[in-house]
Amino acid sequence: MRLDHLSYACGPDGCAATIERLSALLGAEFVDGGVHPRFGTVNHILPLENDRYIEVVDVLDHPASDKAPFGQAVRARKELGGGWLGWVVEVTDMEAMEQRLGRQAVPGNRHRPDGVNLTWRQIGVKGLIADPQLPFFIHWDDLGEHPSIGGKDVKLTGLEIAGDPTRVTDWIGHPADHLLDDLDVAWVGPNGQPGLVAAVFQTPSGIVRV
Repeated sequence: MRLDHLSYACGPDGCAATIERLSALLGAEFVDGGVHPRFGTVNHILPLENDRYIEVVDVLDHPASDKAPFGQAVRARKELGGGWLGWVVEVTDMEAMEQRLGRQAVPGNRHRPDGVNLTWRQIGVKGLIADPQLPFFIHWDDLGEHPSIGGKDVKLTGLEIAGDPTRVTDWIGHPADHLLDDLDVAWVGPNGQPGLVAAVFQTPSGIVRV
């Protein structure tokens, strides 16, 4: 079990403007990640060091985005102005997580522009919607195509989460601080909405807080 990636929702000014702003802050270019046909969303990827990545995600005008919880979550965050949607934990035993949460994981896939079709299973997005401090969980079918491949120069070093580590530990079934022990994590009292407040990165130009 490990922190896999962070999701950032595009703002009302559009995905191109969001990606341009984040690229300028981090000193690195995002790449087109393709479409999630099951979720009605599209993303752009920035690979990071330590087998992690950021995805900037936008919702499409498609029926899938109204039905799929992930599409609903992205749309809701975009309507609030965009920003950090949440954090995602990679698990090796999805069946155990299904038993823990009492529901089935849903399949996901993404058609990359280079023709590769990435596939995975995910679970817990409804928990994120109900309580945005909570991560959701992903199991990749082929880690050889993981979106972090090629990550260099930008490293995630810290997170600021409005929430309660005890609540997150209960959700994960694993101590939250241990899961994130290679990062500088600040748990702050929710000032309104709980959730991922900020991420801190080491970049070629120094430390950047987003």
